[in-house]
Amino acid sequence: MSFRKENNHPHTSFIYDEMLNKSNEFDFEILKPLELSSFYNQTLNSGMHGICFSLYEDGQKPGDIITEEQVRRRIKILAPYTKWVRSFSCIEGNEFIPIIAREYGLKTLVGAWLGDDPEVNEKEIEGLIKLANQGYVDIAAVGNEVIYRKDLTEDELLSFIEKVRNEIPNNIPIGYVDAYYEFTIKPRITQACDVILTNCYPFWEGTNIDYSLSHMKSMFHQAKSVANGKKVIITETGWPSKGESFKDSHPSEANAKKYFINTQLWSNEEDIDIFYFSSFDESWKVGAEGEVGAYWGIWDKNEQLKFNE
Repeated sequence: MSFRKENNHPHTSFIYDEMLNKSNEFDFEILKPLELSSFYNQTLNSGMHGICFSLYEDGQKPGDIITEEQVRRRIKILAPYTKWVRSFSCIEGNEFIPIIAREYGLKTLVGAWLGDDPEVNEKEIEGLIKLANQGYVDIAAVGNEVIYRKDLTEDELLSFIEKVRNEIPNNIPIGYVDAYYEFTIKPRITQACDVILTNCYPFWEGTNIDYSLSHMKSMFHQAKSVANGKKVIITETGWPSKGESFKDSHPSEANAKKYFINTQLWSNEEDIDIFYFSSFDESWKVGAEGEVGAYWGIWDKNEQLKFNE
């Protein structure tokens, strides 16, 4: 991947070691804007461990039925840049994501979206089980932030995890996705997981971009401290390119580039599995998160690279 010590950037005279500060983060103070863009593009073209799949085009939203053609078009765009794809649901067209990802040689972290609707939950779980038994699942995620949202109790979630465990091949790791701190205060859930799948967002904790990587490392190690030796995977992290600030976290194209570079550098140098959030901008998210919700993608809502200077 990018920024190996032997791979100096062809358009600058900087040496790799000189680009790192005392916290082993990239030193952006010595980069001009065009050089930042160049390093960003080099990092992106060098490839990611994983990326979160954004399903919805402009005008679409969860609940809409998405076609196989749309999924295929977007997987084709992402495939040259990543080894893994993460999906969030197993119904309404989401089930096409791991199937088509396999065609492009990608590995899959496949999620069942659980909430407060028992009927939908059953469909999601059955969908996950079916995809796993058909060979399309490398890691199974039973729920995403459902404890954080208080849509299910611990016992209800544990029951779903046990059901999936009993009905899919035992060589497929099973986990549950939530904010990093939930695993420190929910030991039964942590114990039930084969892998710890944690979302880490310095942005949503109001962290300035200059300290964002250090904060993410702290989040990761907090989850790791209670993992009892289990693998910890960062299932979501990212930085928006536009929208409202949150405390000392400020969206901008420059900050989005910086966060991406530092995240990928750390992932590479310390062998941390990270699924970057997200692939494409999605307009429907403005309702849930404000304007900033629509601008987390590496590609824009029209499927064009946002920073391809």
